[in-house]
Amino acid sequence: MDQLTRITRDPAVMGGKPCIRGLRVTVGMIVGQIAAGRSIDQILTDYPYLQREDVLEALHYAAWRSEEREVDLTAGR
Repeated sequence: MDQLTRITRDPAVMGGKPCIRGLRVTVGMIVGQIAAGRSIDQILTDYPYLQREDVLEALHYAAWRSEEREVDLTAGR
């Protein structure tokens, strides 16, 4: 996804997990917070260096990743 400009992956930051703008805030952390019932505004209060667009892009990235399909390579054997 070329239009995702706020998601970075660097082996030296959080073990290469997708992060927000090279910060030590992972997409997984954002998604976990939302899943736990936290609002975007609550996340922004807890992490004042994040922007609303960061959280929205993290959710967009997670949704995109969840659309991947697995192909059974053993089905033709």
